Amino acid sequence: MAKKTANVQAPRKTSKRERRMKIIIYIMILAMVLSTLTMGLSMFI
Repeated sequence: MAKKTANVQAPRKTSKRERRMKIIIYIMILAMVLSTLTMGLSMFI
């Protein structure tokens, strides 16, 4: 386990690119979950 002091980062604003990447990743995860749900539903119907 890393020391607690190592985990604490200096407070800095996240760049727009990082935020956009995070949003894209969240959207991809949501899309995967939705697709799997629809696939499962189509299998049952």
